[in-house]
Amino acid sequence: MSLSIALTKGRLEKKTVAMLEECGYGIENLKDKGRALVFEDTKKDIRYFLVKSNDCLTYVEHGVADLGVVGKDTILEGGKEYYEMLDLEIGKCKFIVASLPDIDLLNKVGHIKIGTKYPNVAKAYFNAKGMDVEIIKIDGSVELSPILGLCDGIVDIMETGTTLKENGLVVLDDVCPISARVIVNKASFKLKRQEVMDVLKDLERMVKQNAAAHQ
Repeated sequence: MSLSIALTKGRLEKKTVAMLEECGYGIENLKDKGRALVFEDTKKDIRYFLVKSNDCLTYVEHGVADLGVVGKDTILEGGKEYYEMLDLEIGKCKFIVASLPDIDLLNKVGHIKIGTKYPNVAKAYFNAKGMDVEIIKIDGSVELSPILGLCDGIVDIMETGTTLKENGLVVLDDVCPISARVIVNKASFKLKRQEVMDVLKDLERMVKQNAAAHQ
């Protein structure tokens, strides 16, 4: 029974493809892809397609993809109509709260404004602290919003922290770690259980191998 796997384009795509190659999958077409977005595995009965992160959730939820590889950041912000099955431990970064150094944001009394691309994550964080927060959704460079006075601070993803430093912002708190996860369509997990589990076991073996190599 054939499987369809949705891969998030970009940074995660390259790392996921490398893992699949190490597992012995036939991903030659994915490595030399040109402008194509749909690829057949040359060794197994698997079809891959490349999508944006939010669309990965949508394709898996609607059963167009049996499995998907997507960042935990997208999962936290999106819906939940799928099973989150495996942490691939690639694409590691974290959600942080940051602001200008002269704003004691986390001890500020009263109403605060937070700029973010991730309103659900930001809202959950500040609500858990019992703070009165207004979330302002920003799609572009979030770092600009405190500098220009739109917001008191931001919730964003940080990998190295270079962009924050260059814009004079300081990290006030870590919200949660992020990495790539494998999600599975609920119906596929019942109807194609063996095929799905075979892929998960192969990837889990690579996660363990990579972890052992870095010890």
